[in-house]
Amino acid sequence: MPESSLNAALKQAFQDVSDANRSFKPQMKASEVGRVRSVSAGVAKVVGLPGVGYEELVTFPGGLFGMVFDLDSEEVGVVLLGDYWHLQAGDVVERTGRVMDIPVGNALIGRVINPLGQALDNKGPLTYDKRWPIERQAPAIMDRAAVNAPLQTGIKVIDALVPIGRGQRELILGDRQTGKTTIAVDTILNQHDQNLLCVYCAIGQRASAVAKVVDQLQRHGAMEYTCVVVTEGNNPPGLSYIAPYAATSIAEYFMEQGREVLIVYDDLTNHARAYRELSLLLRRPPGREAFPGDIFYIHSRLLERATHLAESLGGGSLTALPIIETEAQNMAAYIPTNLISITDGQIYLSPKLFELGVLPAVDVGQSVSRVGSKAQLADYSKVAGSLKLAYAQFEELENFARFGTRLDDDTRKTLAHGQRIRACLKQPEHEPVPASAQISLLQALVAGKFDDVPLDDMREAEQALYTKVGFKPLS
Repeated sequence: MPESSLNAALKQAFQDVSDANRSFKPQMKASEVGRVRSVSAGVAKVVGLPGVGYEELVTFPGGLFGMVFDLDSEEVGVVLLGDYWHLQAGDVVERTGRVMDIPVGNALIGRVINPLGQALDNKGPLTYDKRWPIERQAPAIMDRAAVNAPLQTGIKVIDALVPIGRGQRELILGDRQTGKTTIAVDTILNQHDQNLLCVYCAIGQRASAVAKVVDQLQRHGAMEYTCVVVTEGNNPPGLSYIAPYAATSIAEYFMEQGREVLIVYDDLTNHARAYRELSLLLRRPPGREAFPGDIFYIHSRLLERATHLAESLGGGSLTALPIIETEAQNMAAYIPTNLISITDGQIYLSPKLFELGVLPAVDVGQSVSRVGSKAQLADYSKVAGSLKLAYAQFEELENFARFGTRLDDDTRKTLAHGQRIRACLKQPEHEPVPASAQISLLQALVAGKFDDVPLDDMREAEQALYTKVGFKPLS
């Protein structure tokens, strides 16, 4: 081949290679990976992720997710969000580039899910509109409106004496087995046909207890407007920690569409314990009762997200009913006092009243709503003031009368009237009473119409009045 032709061929070959290099697009995607240094109960220490961010999701072998919780110079502390028994030192950890999020959308109504957005109700995979981060900034003060509309619970003693407004945060507290969950569930049941959506968040509960609540909601038709977010007691503490934040993001999605939403956290005692466990495992310094110093912050940033939005933002509301468990009626313990200071009031359930059969066992003297009559129907306000005063006088006189002191006629009348008030405020579980029937009952009570009725016949007298006003009598 002539030299000129050879040079031309070589030149063409070099040109073809150059064109191919310019048009080549690498198919491999660079990713940042690390290695597990150690694994303990619900947390892992990881090395080799210099660019990872706080609360970023990372993946482990087997599809296990983790959330970055500690950022140290040499290693990263990761909270594990699933079954971690197969993990061992040396396993590969990969960044996802996104923070912990949860599916949101109308398709979640009627479903039972875990905080990762995985269905637990055997109704098929979830369909959702989008995913929202579980940690979101609370609305600014100027974006909020006053709480002025009532949220009817259907429970006479609460609607009359401790009213709850839409957008309020009302704490429910008491010892074990005093009816805290029952109040929350009855409130959800009462929202039927009220154009209000509900989110029930079970945090670290027994599987049997959660199944019982879901069954009650299904039998009364409440799952039609309710989403249930569940973590069980045997789940890793990381899932219990993220559960209330995930549930709140689901509720906020509807609130920002202008809807009225109720969320129940059952209960934040388990949430605080899960956070304490994670913090101690990650070697964070303990404080009072071994809780970390920022335990107040994790609950305040959660409950601050409950509000009533201004009309310019749709006017939606998110009402929060956090539940907390006390020990031996100690309301001055660390977590209860924290939550009492964060919320807008509390409903205290007394074990003494529970043992006496006064159900719901609401201690009116230690329960308060800081919104008060501003979030109460006007007809309630006309009777609630005198009713609460008469009930308080009755409780004082009842304690005094136990000493066997001879009583005058006025005192005996006050005691008899108070006994009728207590009898009328009793209410079976899962039988909410509409506002119209409640107001009729309270008006008759304040007017003394029941004072001549024997205590044993109060139930029948109450049912007769309900029949008169067109409400189906209690069973």
